[in-house]
Amino acid sequence: MRFTVITPTHNRRQFLPEAVASVRASVSAPLDFEFEHLICENASTDDTAAWLREAVGSDGAPVRVVSQATKLLPGPARNLLIQDTPADGWLVPLDDDDLLLQRCLHNYADLVQRHPGQPWFVADFLRVDEEKRYMPGEDYYAWRFETPADMLRAIFRAEHFIQGNVCYSRALFEEVGGYSEEITMAEDLDLYVRFLLAGHLPVLSPHISHLHRFHTSNVSIGVDADKHANDLRVIYDQYAGQLQELGIERP
Repeated sequence: MRFTVITPTHNRRQFLPEAVASVRASVSAPLDFEFEHLICENASTDDTAAWLREAVGSDGAPVRVVSQATKLLPGPARNLLIQDTPADGWLVPLDDDDLLLQRCLHNYADLVQRHPGQPWFVADFLRVDEEKRYMPGEDYYAWRFETPADMLRAIFRAEHFIQGNVCYSRALFEEVGGYSEEITMAEDLDLYVRFLLAGHLPVLSPHISHLHRFHTSNVSIGVDADKHANDLRVIYDQYAGQLQELGIERP
């Protein structure tokens, strides 16, 4: 098994080193799999690019960098990275200000072995503040659904969301056409909606995937319930025909 953690980054010199260190700290034993961290240096104007050049040459699990001179939206940036991953590999998205837990990849590898043929998995994650202090009462916990339609119904009722706490196969990514090149926010949720519309329900894992850091420059700052509802409507309208056939109402 080969895992690639994918991370687009733009002006995150303050947080990126800890994200990279968290991936490098991954422990695979006793399972046998390979992993790397593939980063899109997305037209940063701080010293992120210089730091990444040092990181690539330093000891530890492999870090590879794809440099992008013109800033891309998150979807195209992830698509660019994934083009450079093994066709039979597994993909784990990680934001450039978040922290992967040491056993996350091991737990996904265990799931891959125990669920042959299943193309994606979802786990829980925890929220921490800018100083990595745990935020009580802010945990994200994945739900178990009986059918893809049940999960889609919960998503479009704003009862359930997914945020970087997944692992999916490169084959599934190709099957549904990758990340949207146009969506400016919630491009990850759009991708997962297409996984579900293709009939693939994720396998639920009881492990913690990562620490999601809240700080004053989160890209999601200002995304309140109204903004999230609008994002859901944008996604819904792209697949309205299929969703209506499943009896799922527009948010």
